[in-house]
Amino acid sequence: MLTYDLEAALNREGYTAVCGVDEAGRGPLCGPVAAAACILPTGLVIEGLDDSKKLTPQKRDKLYDVIVKNAVAYCVALGSVEEINETDILSTTLHTMRRAIEGLAVKADYALIDGNITRGFTLPARAVVHGDATSPSIAAASILAKVTRDRICLELDAAYPQYGIAKHKGYGTKEHMEALRKYGPCPIYRTKFIRFLDT
Repeated sequence: MLTYDLEAALNREGYTAVCGVDEAGRGPLCGPVAAAACILPTGLVIEGLDDSKKLTPQKRDKLYDVIVKNAVAYCVALGSVEEINETDILSTTLHTMRRAIEGLAVKADYALIDGNITRGFTLPARAVVHGDATSPSIAAASILAKVTRDRICLELDAAYPQYGIAKHKGYGTKEHMEALRKYGPCPIYRTKFIRFLDT
């Protein structure tokens, strides 16, 4: 259940700009990873706000617009396929989260990070497991990241229609892997994620 308990407790400790942070696209075989940071007005009620994974694409799109309109500040950053290939997905994801926080128009003084890792953040931060189902700030960030990445997937599908990316969003479905074996990978693929093609 989403409540502002975490944000309110931090406000009482003196933090005035608490941002929620989440990512989308760690698991897919192709495309960038997206991370968003979002500061919501204290106590703002957004009807239907929830973990992005529990919402339909249509509902996410509507909530995206509401969040963008009402947020104190928000930023979505991307970690490129090249960065993922040069390092790894976890390092890229954390770096992209840090970029999203740094890109906020209002400087955050505390970050609530979805997941269980807060490595390398330069501001006070707390990891919140299942944070996108607990904190409205993190839930809002999850929607911003997910919608942004899904829209990029539509662009990738238009450029490389043979893979069916609009449907599976880059995840390793049976259909996707069959297309990869048939057509081979192109530059949008994460090399460490498609090693199954070598077997």
